[in-house]
Amino acid sequence: MFPKRCGTCHAAAMHPSVTQVAPLLGVWRGQGHGSYPTIADFDYDDEVVFTEVGKPFLHFVQRTTISGEPRHTETGYWRTVGPGEIEICLALPTGQVEVGIGTATATEGVLSLETEADDYCTPRAKYVSRTVRRLRVEGDTLTYEVLMAAVGQELTLHLRSTLTRVQS
Repeated sequence: MFPKRCGTCHAAAMHPSVTQVAPLLGVWRGQGHGSYPTIADFDYDDEVVFTEVGKPFLHFVQRTTISGEPRHTETGYWRTVGPGEIEICLALPTGQVEVGIGTATATEGVLSLETEADDYCTPRAKYVSRTVRRLRVEGDTLTYEVLMAAVGQELTLHLRSTLTRVQS
């Protein structure tokens, strides 16, 4: 059903446009910190997984826990739509969907991505209007920031995390 993969790499069956974001592939784990003007600051354990299936996108899943208890998850796609161009489409169980566009640049072995998305909310969800994501991959370290405009607040840093690749 899915394209065959070799046991040590993804390159053999990878869609050509995905190679520009291939450093994201794998399972990443680490710790993050969250804050927002309307809530108390918090620290969390973080897991991010990027996979590909031979199409021009990466599948994304993020899961967070605090003291071993599940807290947040989101899933969706990072689509490669042209050289240096990406689109993001993520769903959150809190009733938001992020849809946006961004850039992917690689310089001296460092991959940097930045997306800006409009958020669409279900009728009873907390209102989020805009999200900016910044990711950086350098070797086996992934760092990210999520900025959010929500519940009447301006675009503000909400999450920051540093993760290590634990599986390719």
